[in-house]
Amino acid sequence: MKNIAISFIILLLIFSCKENKENENPKFDLIITNAKIVDVQNNEIQNKKFIAIKNDTIRLVGDMKDFDDHKANEKLDANNKYVMPGLWDMHVHFRGGDSLRKENKDLLGLFLAFGITTVRDAGGDISTSVLNWKKQVGENSLAGPDIFSSGPKLDGENPAWEGSLPVSTSEEINHALDSLENMKVDYVKIYDGSLREETYYEILKQAEKRGLKTTSHVPLSANLQKAIDLGLDGVEHMYYIAKAGSPIADSLSKTDLGYGMMPYIFDTFDKDLAKQVYQKLASENVSVTPTLHIGKVLSNVADEDHSQDSLRNYIGKGIQETYKGRIESAKRAKASGSTMRERMKELAASMIVPMFENGVNILAGSDSGAFNSFVYSGESLHAELEALVEAGLTPAQALQTSIINGPKFFELEKFFGSLEKGKVADIIVLDENPLEYIKNTRSIDRVIKNHKIYTPGTLLKPLKD
Repeated sequence: MKNIAISFIILLLIFSCKENKENENPKFDLIITNAKIVDVQNNEIQNKKFIAIKNDTIRLVGDMKDFDDHKANEKLDANNKYVMPGLWDMHVHFRGGDSLRKENKDLLGLFLAFGITTVRDAGGDISTSVLNWKKQVGENSLAGPDIFSSGPKLDGENPAWEGSLPVSTSEEINHALDSLENMKVDYVKIYDGSLREETYYEILKQAEKRGLKTTSHVPLSANLQKAIDLGLDGVEHMYYIAKAGSPIADSLSKTDLGYGMMPYIFDTFDKDLAKQVYQKLASENVSVTPTLHIGKVLSNVADEDHSQDSLRNYIGKGIQETYKGRIESAKRAKASGSTMRERMKELAASMIVPMFENGVNILAGSDSGAFNSFVYSGESLHAELEALVEAGLTPAQALQTSIINGPKFFELEKFFGSLEKGKVADIIVLDENPLEYIKNTRSIDRVIKNHKIYTPGTLLKPLKD
């Protein structure tokens, strides 16, 4: 026993010396050299840097003049290209039922090819598969972005979307939230298809008691300010912010107009009143996902020819088939003389800078997925960033809505948002400077995710007819 004890002590000393030696001169999994780091928060480029990574975490960042030939399993010479954190798309959908599971799964590589390393799934009807993909990505057995998912959406007695959980009583809400918690979803998504005002408020109350994050379409019969007071964490799309900026919002809530009230909102929208709404959103840390790009696409979908879109080559035929519904709806709206989408598009764009200046946590989200015509997964997040710049944000500010504000929604700022020691090594390498021109986010040379280095070409696989 004495000899075993002595041997054990000797082994401890050997391992201790080895560990100390490795700490002095550690071996990394990957070292990126000659990088121009894009500092989105401070709107600046850090030149001539190296980044050392181990176990998907940045362990060391330094100046190339101090680089000491650190050991690594792999080295990547960035060759003075621009290196920044991966993008977050904070509003996507995986849906369409069993027949479209594979086509939805194929979208994961498309997201990654466009430098999107994290997505927030905002509800659908294949949640079991989505949560399984989330696990596989986390285990590095599936190439794709990290997935945060709401699971099925909550809606009223007659849900607008397949797979949603219908609730109309307090007991049903309780059971639905139990179900979502058992699925281990990341947040709760509330939809306004047939949801009554009081049911909506009850969902917020119960979710708040459980400590669950909530985002929603706000029923037009409900009051946004009250929803915020009850614990709402996020608003999807701009209709509901616009409504709160109208002095006749309370009167409109009592009508049965639904989205038919929007022309009255457009005509009475008050910038000063809206500023008070923005300040409340900011003070209560409520995030807003504007989804400007899809508004632009759908406002023009009845007239534009998308048959030659190059991205269609990477979208499954089944998902493309779902696009027809929006097209037919747009044609009917045009025939009726409706200009709601066009007016909403213009008003939403005018609200972006005031929201940003008042401290609202704006989230970049594409709303891509089946049924959302020609809003292509991956590419549409870049289009959303471009729309935010067109609305008045600087490229750095637009990038913050993705790279910084996305993690902030999930209280993960400690691990994401910049390329610093201790941050997750989700990284994209760009040929051009995105702080100078927002479209340079498309100049992707490499994507680094889960120990692997990808080129867009290895991920972009045209689908066979």
